[in-house]
Amino acid sequence: MSRGDLSREANGLEPRLSRASVGRLSLYLRCLESYAREGSATVSSGQLGDVLGVTDAQVRKDLACLGNLGQPGIGYPTAELIAAIRGALGIDRDWAVALVGVGNLARALLRYRGFAQQGFRIVALFDVDPAKVGQRLDGLTISGVDQMPAVIAATGAELGLLTVPMEAAQQVADALVAAGIRGILNFAPAVLRLPSHVSLVSVDLAVQLEQLAFLVQVSGNYSGPEPTTR
Repeated sequence: MSRGDLSREANGLEPRLSRASVGRLSLYLRCLESYAREGSATVSSGQLGDVLGVTDAQVRKDLACLGNLGQPGIGYPTAELIAAIRGALGIDRDWAVALVGVGNLARALLRYRGFAQQGFRIVALFDVDPAKVGQRLDGLTISGVDQMPAVIAATGAELGLLTVPMEAAQQVADALVAAGIRGILNFAPAVLRLPSHVSLVSVDLAVQLEQLAFLVQVSGNYSGPEPTTR
């Protein structure tokens, strides 16, 4: 199975979920959790589509992979749909996360409580700076990278969160894989090469801003300065 396609293996007849569909499932989940907090027992494909800016048909197609949960004229039971999406995304369980690179970005991520709410627990911190190793941060002791195999084995971490400089990213990612990490969320502006059995998601904030600049530039509302000639 390629990284662009995800499938549910319980039923060989179930269609594959594309990476785009999986991304929308996460957004549907946010909407559904909001509706649940408001006390809504059911939600329609139209409601979800309006929030995300997609068609009703696209919503129904995405949710069809979860089973026959919707009823015409009634909609989807909110609580059941939340449970089904969490199961499909693999977040109906807790995930232990190891964070490598305890700089400013890492400290901000540690303060983000949304991870814990969705079942992601940061259980280990690593850094190469001797001045940081041994310090306590957010209830965790910062370990040296050389301690990675032992600490990851002891904590049961399965996911790695990488916030290291670009030049160190590949080496650190290799160390995480060797220590048994199964998936990496990479914030370093580097293209990583990992074994096929290790999943990778990269978040390059500069690339996201480039994409935003492109969208603004090609939209009909763009009225910025003329591009300079080089």
